[in-house]
Amino acid sequence: MKPAYETDLIVEDYLDGSRIDRFLSRHFRNYSTHRLQRIVQAGFAKVNGIPAEPLQRVFRGQQISILLPEPPDKTYQPEELPLEILYEDAWLVIVNKPPAMIAHPAGNIHSGTVANALQHYLDQQTGIRSLLRPGIVHRLDQFTSGILIVAKEHLGHRSLSIQFQQNRVSKAYLAIIRDQPPGDHFENDAAIGEHPTQTGVCMSTHPQAKKAKSAYTRFEVLERYTGYSLVRAFPQTGRLHQIRVHLADLGFPIIADDFYGNDERLETDRCLISRQALHAEQIEFAHPVTGLKMKLSAGAPDDFHQALERLRSA
Repeated sequence: MKPAYETDLIVEDYLDGSRIDRFLSRHFRNYSTHRLQRIVQAGFAKVNGIPAEPLQRVFRGQQISILLPEPPDKTYQPEELPLEILYEDAWLVIVNKPPAMIAHPAGNIHSGTVANALQHYLDQQTGIRSLLRPGIVHRLDQFTSGILIVAKEHLGHRSLSIQFQQNRVSKAYLAIIRDQPPGDHFENDAAIGEHPTQTGVCMSTHPQAKKAKSAYTRFEVLERYTGYSLVRAFPQTGRLHQIRVHLADLGFPIIADDFYGNDERLETDRCLISRQALHAEQIEFAHPVTGLKMKLSAGAPDDFHQALERLRSA
């Protein structure tokens, strides 16, 4: 049987002592561990030129040769969808996610996502369907637009995930909010957890919120309008819905936010924009392989600019 793909790999330090199927699963994320075990058992994996045993452990510096005679079994359906690529190299793809497009399949949604679009995009580069699996490193809500970092391979994904977990990634968001804060600079350091009673609204700063974790966001006012403001948010932590929750907690919810601004003004908001007016504008991090400082910006989509023009002309 002609192999679909053949390559040599070197065992990284952090995988020193791993079983060979676990090592391979890090490199070939579209293959299940069971599928890789079968490939090893069939004699398609070698360690320093010697056929590998199914339960064999590998150690840093060893050369692993692998043939992949079977197609992957953990795949996103590739779809040719438009994507704005902000940056790309051998390890990363950074996109400007449009509003309403979710990051990856979830629940009953199996298509039309960033992951589906990137699977098609990466397949064109390798010529082998689903050899690379787009690894979305951080989350953006479905109706939040802006910068989304995607890793092409496991080392980049691991390094970036650690940076996010350790709050070493700087982010800035644009938001259109209701009313006008009294000062041009303000902040919120209220802890965020799961709402104690309302399952539909996931997160809350309520004192009885479940599994509450510390959170901190800085804000600056960029423009003021009648009954509204444009602000830039700088989250210092990475809690779910952090900016939306912190602004609502201060009494300045993001306009058209179904969860945290859902009151009698929601329909008025929707005359300006149909979704929560939040855009991930800028991100700064260390490149996962070179270590160089990266800083990228993404322009807000048309619906965001149209909302601002309506406010400016009111």
